[in-house]
Amino acid sequence: MRDIAVFSGSAHPELAAEICAHLDVPLHPVRVDRFANDCLEIQLQANCRERDVFLVQPLVPPVQENLVELLLMLDAAKGASAARTTVVMSHYAYARSDKKDEPRISIGGRLVADLLTAAGATRVLAMTLHSPQVHGFFSVPVDHLHALSELAAHFRGYDLSNTVVVSPDLGNAKEASAFARRLGIPVAAGAKQRFSDDRVVISDVIGEVEGRDIIVLDDEIARGSTVFELLERLRERGAGKARVACTHGLFADGALERLQAHDDVLEVVCTNTVPLGKEKWIPKLRVLSIAPALAEAMRRIHNGESVSALFH
Repeated sequence: MRDIAVFSGSAHPELAAEICAHLDVPLHPVRVDRFANDCLEIQLQANCRERDVFLVQPLVPPVQENLVELLLMLDAAKGASAARTTVVMSHYAYARSDKKDEPRISIGGRLVADLLTAAGATRVLAMTLHSPQVHGFFSVPVDHLHALSELAAHFRGYDLSNTVVVSPDLGNAKEASAFARRLGIPVAAGAKQRFSDDRVVISDVIGEVEGRDIIVLDDEIARGSTVFELLERLRERGAGKARVACTHGLFADGALERLQAHDDVLEVVCTNTVPLGKEKWIPKLRVLSIAPALAEAMRRIHNGESVSALFH
């Protein structure tokens, strides 16, 4: 591919390298220095002038460090006269800050979207945003991908004749319904109430789950509070064994180890939108690659082709 330049920040260079392998283009180096006063300096070490620049940088821990690095990369591309600069953001951490549900709090998802645009982003390629309204926070075009195809392809390898997809809450029910349709199986949902970042209550499960095997589908798993609460309600209602699936496997505070030890969990499936450390070696974990989907979307963006056609 001509006139395309792909750079990666520090957040997830393995994903960027895999994307470039599918595109058959080089991954250009980025120099990241830190001054004595702790400020970052970024240099894109390849020509950007009048080129289609893609910056691969998910917002993953340390989120603030990776965000500032991305903003500086955008500013560097803008200053180097890039024709267009697309942020390839496989995980947007601030998407969870999408509403004002308490007095005097910020809507971080909108603020960070404004920062990215001000720094020079002319397009955003995102994967499974936390809620639909986050798409509208950006004042530049957003191509919003999901990983349902990759997850469905994995689960089609099992006997699903007695299986139901369960969404942990009604907010994720639409995505769970679309996933269930791909697999040709029923769907159910939990009635969830969140009281804090690590305290949720699921009062009921809407749908038939008794005697059935379960696929729990969520957009991300961090501490796993919601998943563990749902598993308890499913056990009370006589459900069978569960497989847990998500797009973003953040797995904070030992969540994956707890899922590994849970008797009702047969498997945990996620994608590589975020980097995994030692967690990748946990026996129950299966990691699916979304690099081919991102690479194809980038190719279509570069060539002016439809990205939405990927899902039809």
